[in-house]
Amino acid sequence: MGRRIFMAAVLALYGGGAFAQAPQNAGEVYPARPIRLVNSLSAGSAGDRLARQFADALSPRVNQKVLVDNRPGDGGNIAAVAVAKAPADGYLLLFSSTASLAIQMTYGNLGNSGGGTLPYDLRRDFAPISTVAQIPNGFFVTPVFTGDSLQALVKEAKAQPGKLTCASSGVGGLLHLTCKLFKKSAGVDVLHVAYKGSTAFLPELVSGRITLAFDNVPVYVPLVNAGKLKILAVTSQKRASVLPFVPTTAELGMPQLESVGLFGLLAPARTPEAVVKMLSSASVAALRQPALRAQAQKEGVEPDGSVPDGLRRQIDNEINKWARVIKDANIGRE
Repeated sequence: MGRRIFMAAVLALYGGGAFAQAPQNAGEVYPARPIRLVNSLSAGSAGDRLARQFADALSPRVNQKVLVDNRPGDGGNIAAVAVAKAPADGYLLLFSSTASLAIQMTYGNLGNSGGGTLPYDLRRDFAPISTVAQIPNGFFVTPVFTGDSLQALVKEAKAQPGKLTCASSGVGGLLHLTCKLFKKSAGVDVLHVAYKGSTAFLPELVSGRITLAFDNVPVYVPLVNAGKLKILAVTSQKRASVLPFVPTTAELGMPQLESVGLFGLLAPARTPEAVVKMLSSASVAALRQPALRAQAQKEGVEPDGSVPDGLRRQIDNEINKWARVIKDANIGRE
């Protein structure tokens, strides 16, 4: 099924009533019923655990149950379409990777793979509510690699152009683009190898069939601690609280190699400003809760609430950043 046909089917399904909810009654105090977070991440992922922790902390602050509804697929587009076309009443919200949605914006504008433009616009069709968190990405290498530093790996890559391999969870996604960003930042030639998800390439990385990969830190911490994987750096501005001994790429002289999992909360455009402000304040309060912060940081997640404009700026920055990487590398979607 072509991407245009697929997205048309999604639009027809989710725009046509599968998520339809009754409009808010006149005089009804918001929220008068449960709120659903449509999560673009798959169940069991680090992002999904974050969404559920956040929903549990948000519920008492809005005096309603906040439910998580996983709708993964197509780079976050399935979830985004569902919320973009939902009633703007504050009862259906989008919890998603803002980096992934920013990447989708560029692909849609380029019309890659015959998919045409996206059936939504991230800037036009959503009202930002709050940033939620960031999950640092790590620069992981196989234990078969004898070096113990980023400089050693770059040196080997330059000595053997095209021999070292960089795995990702699919062509055109954040991890693939981070491989491209590394190649440009370090001035090296490494071979990209796409897999169907991170779980597919992890055994290859451990065994040495793949040289390196970039991915969210939390899943890999036990393997690093057990000596089954090496981590040379984190690609975030700050060190990861769960691996404080690991330097950032900026500390190692490669500040342009920055890539993190950024998560935000958005509502359909035209959601009443009072509702957006209330949800933003409640989100910031939930993300400051000590129990949530302690659990999230233990798992390698950095909670980070904001006013709506903070998320809007983050989205703009991510769109501009990844558009440059995509265009420089001339990447199309497969």
